[in-house]
Amino acid sequence: MNPADTIRPRLSSLEAAWVIARRDFLAVLLSRAFLFFLIGPLFPVLVGGLAGAIGGEVQRDAVNVEIGLAMDAQDNAAMLASAARLAPQLGGALPNLRPVPEAATEPAFDARAFLESRRGNYAAIVSGTPARPELVGTEGQLARWQGPVGLIAEQALKTEPSVFPQVVSEVVTTSAAAERSSRIQTAQIAQMVLFLLTMLLAGMVLSNLVEEKANKIIEILAAAIPMDAVFMGKLFAMLGVSFVGIAVWGLAGFGLWSIGSDALTGSTGFDITRLPAPAVGWPLFLVLGVIYFAMAYLLLGALFLTIGAMANTVREVQTLSMPVTMMQLMVFFLAAYTIKQPGSGLELAAVIFPLSSPFAMLARAAMEESLWVHAAALAWQALAVLALVKGGSRLFRKRVMKSGNAGRAPRGRRWWTRGPLREPAE
Repeated sequence: MNPADTIRPRLSSLEAAWVIARRDFLAVLLSRAFLFFLIGPLFPVLVGGLAGAIGGEVQRDAVNVEIGLAMDAQDNAAMLASAARLAPQLGGALPNLRPVPEAATEPAFDARAFLESRRGNYAAIVSGTPARPELVGTEGQLARWQGPVGLIAEQALKTEPSVFPQVVSEVVTTSAAAERSSRIQTAQIAQMVLFLLTMLLAGMVLSNLVEEKANKIIEILAAAIPMDAVFMGKLFAMLGVSFVGIAVWGLAGFGLWSIGSDALTGSTGFDITRLPAPAVGWPLFLVLGVIYFAMAYLLLGALFLTIGAMANTVREVQTLSMPVTMMQLMVFFLAAYTIKQPGSGLELAAVIFPLSSPFAMLARAAMEESLWVHAAALAWQALAVLALVKGGSRLFRKRVMKSGNAGRAPRGRRWWTRGPLREPAE
């Protein structure tokens, strides 16, 4: 048997991409830096949650609006009784009325001078009588409280309490307007999560390529297997690493929510269990979310690989990647802006443009029930990924694989040298 027949042929593109993906995935996953990468985002989330809870508590304490009463004792009592009668119907639309102690002890009490001297904690002060109330305060406070104070004064003038008609209420489960408004909230939150995860994780592709490019490892790989397979393998390896990171962060978030869900809901006012259901249903929406994240990551990662092919140093990488990052931010704003404009030309442009398509289509999954558009969009996004990988690999071969004097005349044999080049001896 001929020994040449036993030699295994060169790896196919898919096999080579699998080898590169497995190599990079295990190298990143088993490194010590990956552990710190997983822990890193948890600290800002924890600090942000604590800061938001403290800030919300401080704001709630600071926004306790009080309107001072500077009338005589009888009129003050009538105003307080009137506010108590109106409170069950109007609730938070009424201010908190508090008598001003200084008005009872100072015969020549001046409400304007009292407020300008920054005494007390009153947003405005009501003086005069219920028949002719005088409200003193800043322009914003006057515009806000002039109507409610007039209503309270009008009720205080009546000798008999008003009898309010009983409003018969009937609760419906939902309505078209309420359903659409609630789904917009789901679409916005999904787009924000998709954007943050993509921008946080896509940079790993670029850093991995630049590191191997500096060590000349990428040139060895490119000499052994097709460059398209190298780029595709690196993309899917980093995508797998990203899924591992998301799984770890998701489990950590679920653990925190299980332990302190009541405290988090009370401090932030947001309950994830009451998030409105998307149009396609939660199971399919989560599946589409995973797929669209993969597409958004592959698109941005392929673009970063193209940048890495053009850059020779880390400084060049930072310079070239900044416009792409800003462009991705503008793309996210475009997709977010078109949520309330389904079917418009701008929304269709966001769907067709590859980098904004995953964000726009995820919002569509929350707003509309049709599914065929997602199949078409995913096929288009996959073609865009292949085109970017092909273009990036070609650019890499042109810029990086020509090393030394490749493509140029040998040193000392330029056109200005004396004599013609000698033919090599046979």
